[in-house]
Amino acid sequence: MQALISLDNAPPLAAPLRFFLSAPLFLMLAGLLLAVAGPEVFASRWLPATLALVHLVTIGFMLQVMIGAMIQVLPVVAGASLPRPLALARFVHAALSVGALLLAAGFLSGGAALLRLAALLLALGVGAFLLAAMPVVLPQVSTSPTIRGLKLSLFGLAGVAGLGVALALGLAHGWRLPYPELADLHAGWGLAAWAGVLLAAMAYVMMPMFQLTPGYPARPSWWYPPLLLGLVLLWSLAVALGWPLLTRLTQGMLAVVGLAFTGLTLRLQRQRRRARADATSRYWLAGLCAALGALAMLAAATLWPAVTVWPAWTPLFAILLLAGAFVSFIAGMLYKIVPFLTWMHLQLKMQPGLPAPNMNRLLPDPAMRRQALSYLMALALLLGAAVAPSWLARPAGILLALAGGWLWWNLLGTAWRYRLQAIALAGASDERAQRAGG
Repeated sequence: MQALISLDNAPPLAAPLRFFLSAPLFLMLAGLLLAVAGPEVFASRWLPATLALVHLVTIGFMLQVMIGAMIQVLPVVAGASLPRPLALARFVHAALSVGALLLAAGFLSGGAALLRLAALLLALGVGAFLLAAMPVVLPQVSTSPTIRGLKLSLFGLAGVAGLGVALALGLAHGWRLPYPELADLHAGWGLAAWAGVLLAAMAYVMMPMFQLTPGYPARPSWWYPPLLLGLVLLWSLAVALGWPLLTRLTQGMLAVVGLAFTGLTLRLQRQRRRARADATSRYWLAGLCAALGALAMLAAATLWPAVTVWPAWTPLFAILLLAGAFVSFIAGMLYKIVPFLTWMHLQLKMQPGLPAPNMNRLLPDPAMRRQALSYLMALALLLGAAVAPSWLARPAGILLALAGGWLWWNLLGTAWRYRLQAIALAGASDERAQRAGG
């Protein structure tokens, strides 16, 4: 079941495009950091390089793309037009970009001032987006699971941002907080209540539209987003009350719900009507397999906590969930969203009688397939590095940086070809006008 789309409400192309073009650069930075720091990144989740790398991926790459996608999708799918979308995008993009860089620098240097400034900028960026989005989105009638998911994802974004700012300020000021429990909960809000809910809401529309799969069944589509948010709220209550058994139970239930949704999505992927596999379908297949692995690990850990003692457990779980699942899903979406948006805006510039531009010329398939292969190779090295970091950590970082830079280059090329075609269309339009006037 999917929402109706109204392209007439689309914001200016520059509003979402700035997020999509800058996000791969943070993926490249994460790879370079891994190449420099090497095996120590895999030694502990609390090391400065590890924290910096994780947040370059989650804030610099994931959050940027997801905010850009929401700026595009909210007016088109939910009918919620954001006030002054271009000005809003400029401010939010600048705050998130600089905030992510300062946060990574603060972790690496241990500078309290950098952490405080990063927390301020990230709070301003996310806060500005939420203040603009909530008044226009929440009053909309939830006529589809996508609209319900978009609404609920805003609460997930508020939760993960609030916890993140509190943790950053706690580190900067030396507050005595239960950091392990809050860090886990912060990840739960970010990956389940925010990213998980939003990606599901986007998948309801994008998979049938771009990958020609059957639509999601109505009942699980309606209940998956509120179920995720409800479980994360229950997890938060368990942490607040100091009930570790309830915490484990909610984590296990999140794993089961995630496994069910991932399995359903995998089944729909196998039923798609597009015979030839493209870069997006490869990315999504890899992401679904990685998600199954990560969620199975989480379910096993809730039943047998002793498995987490294995030194490779935490890095392996994080790589499968972040690099394997979420980055793959988002990269695959970018390869559909950016060419489609540029093609759509070229269509809006068309004059009667002029030939329509070809969407495949904006981003050629061979370039996408080669980049996707480079990322999947980097993912394989990352998974190997979780077990043998001294041998594979730096090669994995180099290849991750290459794949991130390549993704940026492909998307930049699409924007450049859009610009050239827009100039050509404007010239052709002027020439026709002159001939008509003569």
